[in-house]
Amino acid sequence: MGTSTSNAGTSGSGTPLVPSWLEPGSTDASGAKPEGDPGDITPQTEKPPIPQPADANRYQAARTAFSKFARSGGSDRRSMGRSVSSYVSRSSGGSKGAVQKMGSSRGTAARLLNFLNDASTRGIDETLRSLNLSNLINRPIDEIFIGIADYILPEGGSADTGIARDAFVRTIDQVVEVGSVDLSNLTSDQVQAVIEAYTTNSIELRIYNEIGTKAVSIPKDVAAATAIQDQLHDFIGNGVAEAFSNLEQRPIPLRPDETLAYVDQIFEQAFDMLIALGDNLENEE
Repeated sequence: MGTSTSNAGTSGSGTPLVPSWLEPGSTDASGAKPEGDPGDITPQTEKPPIPQPADANRYQAARTAFSKFARSGGSDRRSMGRSVSSYVSRSSGGSKGAVQKMGSSRGTAARLLNFLNDASTRGIDETLRSLNLSNLINRPIDEIFIGIADYILPEGGSADTGIARDAFVRTIDQVVEVGSVDLSNLTSDQVQAVIEAYTTNSIELRIYNEIGTKAVSIPKDVAAATAIQDQLHDFIGNGVAEAFSNLEQRPIPLRPDETLAYVDQIFEQAFDMLIALGDNLENEE
């Protein structure tokens, strides 16, 4: 259980609520670093302000509740909901802060959505040709997704990029297992299913990385560990599904310059729903 990108987690001491390198303006809709005016050669001498350190104990409540959930073997759903709700509202400073912390996952989701939109409008064969991937025409869906990884995934070896990559691999596995996505005849519902799966996986891996790193070793058997993972995955998946149902805009058609804003809206709505779902679990008899 967990993620290959798992590390010691964020200590919270002396670090800002949202790292400056994850600010929304750090990437454009394609995930690339934005370029300035080509004619502007004025040296940039002013450095951006250093963010103020956040509460060093902001992860404590979320981690304590997650550990209690893990010790229950997945039966203590109240602690699970309390943990996730606290992670969004306190550890991340609310849903907007949680969105900013998704970093590479936001850009990956936007690029994946651009690819799927292109395939739905121009056809998968023409889309693959435009990427110099004609060798993938008529290949199985998992081979196509693996083949576009260089265009979809961020570079680097940080935990943030690792989460984006691991979420993409998980999404491929789920799409292949379900078998409900046909790249040669993509519908809006199919595109939504892929982005919904990726959003769920990336949020789940982020939560494990930030508050569940040590707790994942608590279960004493595989069945308990699996129950914990399944409970959390379904809980997050329900929040993401509710977020999609609340959006009026469908993923098709969207212009490439609209996708990042759309993805951010999905993540923000999902985090809002996770707070609400967590509070609902708290109030259950």
